[in-house]
Amino acid sequence: MNTHEHVKALEASVAEKVLGQAETIRHVLLGLLANGHVLLESLPGLAKTRTVKALATHLEAQMRRIQFTPDLLPSDITGGEILQQSAEGNKISFQPGPLFGNVILADEINRAPAKVQAALLEAMEERQITVAGQSYPMPGLFMVLATQNPIEQEGTYPLPEAQMDRFLMKLQLDYPHPDDETQVLRLVRAEDQASDAGAVQPVRLAQQVIFDARSEVARVHVAEAIDRYLIDLINATRHPGDYDADLARWITIGASPRGGISLDRVARAHAWLNGQDFVSPDNVRAVVHPVLRHRLQLSYDAISDGVAADQVIDRLLDKVAIPA
Repeated sequence: MNTHEHVKALEASVAEKVLGQAETIRHVLLGLLANGHVLLESLPGLAKTRTVKALATHLEAQMRRIQFTPDLLPSDITGGEILQQSAEGNKISFQPGPLFGNVILADEINRAPAKVQAALLEAMEERQITVAGQSYPMPGLFMVLATQNPIEQEGTYPLPEAQMDRFLMKLQLDYPHPDDETQVLRLVRAEDQASDAGAVQPVRLAQQVIFDARSEVARVHVAEAIDRYLIDLINATRHPGDYDADLARWITIGASPRGGISLDRVARAHAWLNGQDFVSPDNVRAVVHPVLRHRLQLSYDAISDGVAADQVIDRLLDKVAIPA
């Protein structure tokens, strides 16, 4: 199989373990191909953790799960310097923390205090952490998949805008269709039986395949007209009054340049995964919601009117002209 077929097989393998969340699986895979981090938001029990575990199970990668709590310290995730005794004498050496993995499940990330979020921010953006003035690089394959519950507020710390902007995409999971949920029941029963008999280890995709896929994604052609469309969408979030009066009322702060870069990367990954060697407007429109929904700061008017970020993006797509 070529690289594209290997990645499609990975998507199919994860979909066999996580039923009713095909769009979420596709977007997580796009995040992997675009070398970005993903924030998953949903009510409890909607397969956020299962999705991450299924991805890591079918990858030749080390998964680390970090349960974020209010009493967590930066050194609990980054690691720290420890005193080691040896025949040559005592020496101080760096002991890596759980952040030094390939697929990092940051569970309930909004429960972590500011110092921990700052340490995670450096790892996400700089692909390194700094301890006692010494920098330590993260692995070549490094992806943070963070989860948060949208309804719990007690004991949580809202993610700062700077950290939200570091997430390539924000995914919102919903309840599965009843038919899919029926299949979920049967799948879990089958897994319970398999665990009693001894489960068969799945085939794991080599990391090099992901690196090769990223190289191919980087070579996907983007026409000048698509570049203009990307920038027009981003600029419309910053100058909404030029497009629509309601948009002007709803948007307080628009997307940063990082939003445009992210939209370009994910659109190219989407085109590649669909077997295209060029980006079309449909690729951009297919990924604009998860890329921009967490980068818009909505006004009080929008919140009081019950207007969500996705509705604002829908209006943007209606108002910004599609290139011919």
